[in-house]
Order: sequence, then structure tokens, then C-alpha cells
Amino acid sequence: MSMAEDMFVSLRLPTETLFEGRATRLTAVAENGAFGLLPNHVDFVTALVPSVMTLRMADGTEEIFGVDEGLLVKKGHRVVAAVLRGVRGDDLGTLNDTVKAKFIEMDDEERQARSAFSRLEADVVRRFAELRKPQL
Repeated sequence: MSMAEDMFVSLRLPTETLFEGRATRLTAVAENGAFGLLPNHVDFVTALVPSVMTLRMADGTEEIFGVDEGLLVKKGHRVVAAVLRGVRGDDLGTLNDTVKAKFIEMDDEERQARSAFSRLEADVVRRFAELRKPQL
């Protein structure tokens, strides 16, 4: 593998890509603690826990994200993190409020979807039960 100054990072949610771009450093938290990745780090796979992920960009700026559980894979100079939920933040102070608001909103939507699915499932079961009744 050649030596690189940066790595391509993709942060994906189930319905969209939250971030794609080049970074010189990534920090995140796995089940066994916090870790950092540099472009020439050995290939790496880990499960992420709900936490803050930071990316140092080539121009020295920093991007921060609040992420839920997921999986991170680094292969070569490419990092892909797939998380259940995630939000981009401006700074650590406001990220906590953003995460709470966004995740609560997602929880409400998920609860509504589960409720609708349960009603649909009950209707299907009821209709199958009606099909099994003897026809007179």
C-alpha cells in the first residue's frame, strides 16, 4: 500500500449519505473504547457505539458528527461507516441538543412505522384466518 496524506471517508445512514470527503484523521468510539485512524493505518473493522465522531480535514478544519450504533470498515485509504442514525454538528456544545432533537424525532417516526406495520400484520393474519373458515 502506498503512503497517503489523506483517506476517503463515507458516513452512511440507512436512507442517505451523511458525509463523503477526504480527511487526514478520524476519531470515533467502539465497544472497547475510543480510537483514531490515520490514512496509513492498518485495515480495520469495528462496531461503533453511540458517540461523537470527528474528522480532521486537509485544510485543518474539523467536522463533528453524533452517531448511533453501526459498523466502521477501513480498507486501504477508504473508510466507510454505516450507522443507524447520525447528525452533523457545528460544535460540541450544540451537537448534544441536535442529537437529542433529531434522535427523538426519528424515534417517533420509527414508533409510528412500527405501529402501522403491526396493524398491517394483524390485518393479514385476520384475513388468513377468514380464508381457513369453511365456506357454506
